[in-house]
Amino acid sequence: MKAMLLNKQAPIESEPLVYSEVDRNEPNKGEILLKVICCGICRTDLHIIESELPLLKIPIILGHQVVAIVDELGEGINDINKGDRVGVPWLYWSCGKCKYCIKDLENLCDNAIFTGYSVDGGYAEYMIAKRNSVYKIPRIFDDLHAAPLLCGGSVGYRALKLTGLLERGEGNLGIFGFGSSAHMIAQVALNKGLEIYVFTRGKERQEHALSLGARWAGSPTDEAPVRLDAAIVFAPAGWVMIEALKRLDKGSRVVLADIYMTPIEQLEYRHIWLEKEIKSVANVAPKDVKEFLEEASKAHVKPNVTVYMLKDANKALNDLKQGKIKGSGVLKIT
Repeated sequence: MKAMLLNKQAPIESEPLVYSEVDRNEPNKGEILLKVICCGICRTDLHIIESELPLLKIPIILGHQVVAIVDELGEGINDINKGDRVGVPWLYWSCGKCKYCIKDLENLCDNAIFTGYSVDGGYAEYMIAKRNSVYKIPRIFDDLHAAPLLCGGSVGYRALKLTGLLERGEGNLGIFGFGSSAHMIAQVALNKGLEIYVFTRGKERQEHALSLGARWAGSPTDEAPVRLDAAIVFAPAGWVMIEALKRLDKGSRVVLADIYMTPIEQLEYRHIWLEKEIKSVANVAPKDVKEFLEEASKAHVKPNVTVYMLKDANKALNDLKQGKIKGSGVLKIT
C-alpha cells in the first residue's frame, strides 16, 4: 500500500515525509482493518516532524484525523460491520484500569497509545485500529468535512467544556488564534448562546471570524470592547497566553488547547491575581469525541477545508506552518 513515511525528524521545508510502498497489516483480535478515505493534517503532526515532540516509533506513518471504511474485522468484533464509515482520533487506546481511566479521564491514561504517534496512522491507504478507537460519523458530514472534527474539533470541544461557560449557557468567550480547531469551536459556542471575541493576526482570519458570527475580531494585542468570562488559546505561543490573561475578568479561566507551546516568559503575578485560572488540555477522551460529533451535528458545523493529495503531505504541512490554510487541511487518500 502507499503511505507517507517519516524516517527522521527534520524541518518540514526539507520534505521529510517520503511517499513509499509499505506492507499492509492484517487485523488481530479486537482490531479493524480500515481503508482510509481521507485524513486531516494537524499541527501536532508538525510538532512530531520538527522535534518538538519526541519520536516514539521509527519509521512512523502520521495522521490522526482519519475517515475510513471498515474493510476487515478481527476476531471478537460483532458490533460494527464491513462497509461502515468510521473516524479515528488521536487517542488510539487506553488501559481502562488506571485511576484516570476509571474517572473517564482516558486522555490522561499512563499507558495511553496515540494514533499516528505511538502506532501508524492515517497518512496511508490502509491502517489498523482498535475497536474502541473508532467512531461512527453522522451522515450530515461528508468525508472531507468530517476529518477535522476528529482532532481539532474534539480537542477544541474539550477546551470549550473546561471554560465552564457551557454549564452557564452564557458569557463572553475569547478565542486566541483562529485556525482549524478554533473556527469549528466558534460555531458550536455560538450555537450554545455564547458571545465570541476573536484575537488573531491577519485580516483574512479576522474577517472569517466575523462572518461566522463573532461580535468582534482583532489582533492578540488589541483591546476587546468587553472583559472576557473565559478564553481559549489555540495559538502555540506563550506570549499569546499572557495577552489572554490580561483580558480576563475576575475569577475567569484561560484554557490552553495546544499539545505544545513555546516558553511562557515574564508571567507577572498581577495577570493571574483576582482568582484567575490557567487550565491546560491534554489530548481528548472518548466522551469528548462522541459529544462533539453530536454537538457539531446540531450546530451544522461546516469546517473550511483545503484538500491535498496524499503524496503532497509535505506541502500541506508546510502550508499549515506558514499559515496559508484557512480552516483545515485534509489529505485525500482514495
